[in-house]
Amino acid sequence: MKKAIGSRVDLNNMNDPNVVEFRKYIDEFFNEIKVKRLDNFDQHFRTSRLQHSINVSYYSFLIARKIGADPRAAARAGLLHDLYWYDWHNTSTPQLHAFLHPRLAVRNASRMVEDLSKREADAILKHMWPLYLGFPKYKESFAVTLADKYAAALEVTTQWGRFFGETSIRKARGSVKKVKAVFDKKRKI
Repeated sequence: MKKAIGSRVDLNNMNDPNVVEFRKYIDEFFNEIKVKRLDNFDQHFRTSRLQHSINVSYYSFLIARKIGADPRAAARAGLLHDLYWYDWHNTSTPQLHAFLHPRLAVRNASRMVEDLSKREADAILKHMWPLYLGFPKYKESFAVTLADKYAAALEVTTQWGRFFGETSIRKARGSVKKVKAVFDKKRKI
């Protein structure tokens, strides 16, 4: 585990107290074979599902801390929110994958994690909101939902340069900086 896409934080730097706290919450699951197998599947563009899950977990952790939610539950749910083992990009995947995979992920997570909380299960189940009809019930669910959308956007835009050229990646980074500036400005208000 190196870092979350879009972040400068080295997730192996155990001298950083934020990294130590984050890793304390997810390390017990990160080393599970079932979680490691997620590295065999592409998620968004050329990002593996494992890297996507790390991204969502880390950003969920940060968002939860900012909004007063449980960062442990958000980090764990973020790591496990896409816990299924098939390639959703191929034609044999069920057409309603976006609607169905949260149920599969929460079932797989509850089988793997004995102490999966209601908050974690709700966050996994409703991370596709508003596509998933159930409204997120807890702050942790909103943290994972927001982190999932943010991570997906970063995964696609930061890899444009490899596909479309360096100009596109500079534009994508500029767009990410503008979005961050808007959030920073609102936070100061």
